[in-house]
Amino acid sequence: MFSLKNKSVVITGGGSGIGQAISMLFAKQGALVNIIELNHVAAEDTVNQILSSGGKAIAHTCDIANQAKVIEVFQAIGKVDILVNNAGIAHVGNLENTSESDFERIFQVNVKGAYNCLYVAVPMMKAQGGGVILNMASVAATVGIKDRFAYSMSKGAVFTMTLSIAKDYLQDNIRCNCISPARVHTPFVDGFIEKNYPNNKEEMFEKLSASQPIGRMGKPEEVAALALYLCSDEAGFVTGCDYPIDGGFTRLNN
Repeated sequence: MFSLKNKSVVITGGGSGIGQAISMLFAKQGALVNIIELNHVAAEDTVNQILSSGGKAIAHTCDIANQAKVIEVFQAIGKVDILVNNAGIAHVGNLENTSESDFERIFQVNVKGAYNCLYVAVPMMKAQGGGVILNMASVAATVGIKDRFAYSMSKGAVFTMTLSIAKDYLQDNIRCNCISPARVHTPFVDGFIEKNYPNNKEEMFEKLSASQPIGRMGKPEEVAALALYLCSDEAGFVTGCDYPIDGGFTRLNN
């Protein structure tokens, strides 16, 4: 089950965190993994880990906010059976302390970046008879979270783009779903705590963990396992859905 043998996969932001976990699992299941990353060193490190384990992977350096560059990279890849729109950046702040430059930066990567990849991948999938798209949304797309104005905006856009793609390309044999994680323990979380709470790191880690009713953060590998199911042939009847993976955050936080 869940074989991706002979599948050509594109994963944006595949050099670290959730994207890295997805890249490594998909390669383990037989896919040729194309990692699109702004951080070339991180991408190459992940590729080398995959190659050393007997998998197949290629790193592509690209700013996904640049449509011309995205087109160039996808044309070089040539065949895209599965697209995982994972790359994204975060921002902490409410409306009043979100500057125009902050808002624009989040929009360019999280919204326009996803759009650019969809814009190029969907016609390729149509031409080859179908494909699978998985977008990385967030619980912030559907639940009010304090001080996440711009980030929530961007993930709400990812969520609704997912529905539009799923609806518009049903007849083209293209499935499109999204995953909405709550807090997942990644290097980003460690960096956030180190930067903002250097004097009480352990206390903040416990506080952030406790915000999920299950009592801990998620693991990148847990998100990757859900991604594998949704991108596999076993999920052939699943499209237009959002899958929270949140330790009870959206339904049990009361």
